[in-house]
Amino acid sequence: MSALEGSLYEIAQIFLAPVLLLILASLAYSFLLLGSFAVEVWQRRNPSFRSVFLDEASRSGASSDDLELRILKQLEWPRIVSRSTPMLGLVATMIPMGPALLALAENDTANVGRNLVVAFSAVILALISASICFFVMTVRRRWLLQELRLVEKAREARHAVS
Repeated sequence: MSALEGSLYEIAQIFLAPVLLLILASLAYSFLLLGSFAVEVWQRRNPSFRSVFLDEASRSGASSDDLELRILKQLEWPRIVSRSTPMLGLVATMIPMGPALLALAENDTANVGRNLVVAFSAVILALISASICFFVMTVRRRWLLQELRLVEKAREARHAVS
């Protein structure tokens, strides 16, 4: 390898550990998000359930635009994780492929196997994390937009009476 190619290879290798840590962090976040979502699903089964968003929106008197911004803010991290984690999985797949291909050229099947295990495990965990976050984000977005519509209807009804 030339000096430039060797440098690129070394720089890429530096990113493997941080990317793997980010994938693990996103997986932990997605399971926490899934747990809080399960609790919320359980709470919503109660007919008297009233969400924190609905309470705050009703009390605050904030405009619909402000409430939409609040919804976007609440869904921001699940959206970021669901969109960025698959890319991290791809990075974590590609970085070990270089050493795996080098090991394959040297008939070192043990190293090929070790590198491929890291590559495929990382992408699987990244996709699981992204899928969980995407699912929770999609359902919560619908809930929040339905609640926003309820607030808007209540305001319209109050203005019609006035």
